[in-house]
Amino acid sequence: MAKKEKDKELTRRQFLRFGIATAIGVGAVGAGITYLSTKDTTNGENMLRPPGAIANDDFMYACIKCGLCVQICPIDAIKLADVTQGLSYGTPYLNVREQACDFSCGAMQCVETCPTAALDFIQFKRVGEAANAKYEQEHPNDLDYNIIAVQLPAMHAQTHMGTAVLNTDTCLAAQGKGFKGAPRDANFKGVYASPEDAKKGLAPYPVNEHQFDRPICDICVTECPIGETAIIVENKIPKVLDGCTGCGVCAMICPTEGPSITIKKA
Repeated sequence: MAKKEKDKELTRRQFLRFGIATAIGVGAVGAGITYLSTKDTTNGENMLRPPGAIANDDFMYACIKCGLCVQICPIDAIKLADVTQGLSYGTPYLNVREQACDFSCGAMQCVETCPTAALDFIQFKRVGEAANAKYEQEHPNDLDYNIIAVQLPAMHAQTHMGTAVLNTDTCLAAQGKGFKGAPRDANFKGVYASPEDAKKGLAPYPVNEHQFDRPICDICVTECPIGETAIIVENKIPKVLDGCTGCGVCAMICPTEGPSITIKKA
């Protein structure tokens, strides 16, 4: 075969190889895009986001999937969405039935660490400053007060991840039933600090080590880290109020097999 014909043959083979490789690459990318875009058609709008999350459409643009909020959460409440979550892949969310946000970190760490304001700290900063100003006005002689202790309750109350929703068909209290023992089984990994624990400065410990003995079950009320502005007992049945933050402690510790109280995203 002449040299010119060999060169033409090589060029033709190279072209075919390049064409096949390109087709495979484009097909793979296309399949990946199709998978990501169709696996989760809600674009994460139903995912419960960490405290301070901005509107979902804006959140999806602002979040750079750095994972800093995940790393800094001391109780591992925040997870990153996997590939099955489609376009939400890599963004933070909470599964509160497995691990709620109990506000035991002593600050709004996940929000403060966000580099892009996908978790917006400004709103918490403002209410914290307002709480301090109010305290100073009401206690002008208390010059050594704990600024953080005054700020944090106001910051926590400002949080609105979602709202608790009670299912009275399965709720023990609604059926007039009590509860005794640990609310979750021995293999459950979730932790939290009750309001009483928090007052004592105790760290969160396993849900299955918390023991209760209630004639009428009310643990979703007594264990709420926000308190009576979020949930109360009315006519022996839990009643969710406007102050609910959607932290999910009630959903995590609900002792019924399928939780009788769940969180609806804000």
